[in-house]
Amino acid sequence: MSGSELEHLAAARIEEALETTRRLLDAETLTGLGRVGEVLVNSFRAGGKLLAFGNGGSAAEAQHLTGELVGRLRDDRPPFPAIALVEGASTVTAIANDYSYSEVFARQVEALGRSGDVALALTTSGRSENVVRGVQAARRLGLTTIALTGPTVSPVGDAADLCLRLPGADPARIQESHLVASHILCEMVERALPEGIVSR
Repeated sequence: MSGSELEHLAAARIEEALETTRRLLDAETLTGLGRVGEVLVNSFRAGGKLLAFGNGGSAAEAQHLTGELVGRLRDDRPPFPAIALVEGASTVTAIANDYSYSEVFARQVEALGRSGDVALALTTSGRSENVVRGVQAARRLGLTTIALTGPTVSPVGDAADLCLRLPGADPARIQESHLVASHILCEMVERALPEGIVSR
């Protein structure tokens, strides 16, 4: 492709990304974001923690989200307890080898999750078996389960207590929606709990 063709491609993709982001202003999406933010704030306020997980690009999104909560997004404040269940290569590969890849999140949820915690599953397709099983394990243990998915109905969304179906015509656009939503959720937590967590 020539330089001008590549420039045209870039412009088209940027327009797609902007249109996808504009669709986050849909009333149903905004209501969903508010509900998810409220769940996170209430859990942290009560001494709970966040367990986040997903595959591939969604794994990176889970790490990004938990990194912002343990570190900070905008404001200097105490850290919030958030763990991405994708960070321990030894743990993930041991579970996959000794059990199966479908158990890599469920097993960690069973080890780390407690009633009052929040399990947040990120998935563009909403169909990954290991993510479904992670959500199901969390519900069995009494965690509040949240799914960030693409725009269609999915097994992960059906398994979760609360599903935020975000716009996007393909996985790249959906992941961009997830990133925008993650930053918004972090800011909600920071604004609601500027002094961090009182009870532990």
